Amino acid sequence: MRVAAPVVLAPTERTELQHWARGHAVPYRQVLRARIVLAAAQGRSNDQIAQALRTRPNTVGLWRRRFALLRLEGLRQDAPRTGRRPCLSPAVVQRILRTTTSEKPRGDTHWSTRSLARRLGVSHMTVQRVWTEHGLQPHRTRSFKLSRDPRFVEKLIDVVGLYMNPPERAVIFSVDEKPQVQALERTQAVLPMAEQWPEGRPHDYRRHGTVDLYAALSILDGRVTHAFYPRHRHQEFLAFLRVLDRQVPTDLPVEVVLDNLSAHKTDEVERWLRRHRRFHFHFVPTGSSWVNMVEGWFSQLEEKAIYRGSFTSVPALKAAIEEFVTASNGHAEPWVWTKDVNTILRKVARIRQRMGLPPLISHPSVTGH
Repeated sequence: MRVAAPVVLAPTERTELQHWARGHAVPYRQVLRARIVLAAAQGRSNDQIAQALRTRPNTVGLWRRRFALLRLEGLRQDAPRTGRRPCLSPAVVQRILRTTTSEKPRGDTHWSTRSLARRLGVSHMTVQRVWTEHGLQPHRTRSFKLSRDPRFVEKLIDVVGLYMNPPERAVIFSVDEKPQVQALERTQAVLPMAEQWPEGRPHDYRRHGTVDLYAALSILDGRVTHAFYPRHRHQEFLAFLRVLDRQVPTDLPVEVVLDNLSAHKTDEVERWLRRHRRFHFHFVPTGSSWVNMVEGWFSQLEEKAIYRGSFTSVPALKAAIEEFVTASNGHAEPWVWTKDVNTILRKVARIRQRMGLPPLISHPSVTGH
């Protein structure tokens, strides 16, 4: 009777194999190979492993030998197989790429593998292979917006510089309004999640009013100060600034990042700033709300507390938001900006080039973009 050679694992190999075996973002074939080797390291026979993993003893023996010969690298990829890979002529590949990127099917907004295959007289698998090799995904789309602010670079340098090199002994707030938050009540009860059944929400609802939410994210500790107002005029904005003024110790300067809403630039606001010299405004470029960090917090609020909720009144909506703010502040952490100005400008330059737009005007504080 043949006995398989024992498998001995180094600690790093065992850790990596256990990670693969859990199957998180790992192809199943790699999961199976990892489980085979881990079982072999326990001294189990090929037949025992095959029975436990519902595979064949020959398969177990194959990956056991492959691991003994090549270690982890031997499990990552299959060995080269016999047979010739079907070849596509460069002309066919170019036709597929050109048609995909420069034409549209009649009556549709984008190609599918089958519609393009019918158009070009090839198989849909051929189209799929070319798309995969060249990173084309016609079914996907994502939104973007280029700022038309003539001071885009200047404002970007100011705000990103504040995030990445904050002044000492200063409080930095990212401030914005979330207007017209709706109190929506689902017309039927929400079905709770169960086995093989996700949470179910009826698609229709009743409206019970709206509220405007003001929020200030302190990027140095991640805590949020908020207030509710019926409208979002300069009067409400000034009221919120007074809230921040009372909250921050009087000996600390306050840096405020905010957007270009007209309510932020009225004469009344300018007079208030002249009386409160420790407050300094930093406006993000027009049409670039992604530079305002509090937008990320608003996104979390919408996803975790509002979108799936059902609210019978505005007070019920406010209570849900209050609960989210309390929980968020209970485990708050500093918000860290990771993209420097040059990285952002290089990406903007690529988009502008694809759109046929002239490059941005250079700025003396930026190099290498």
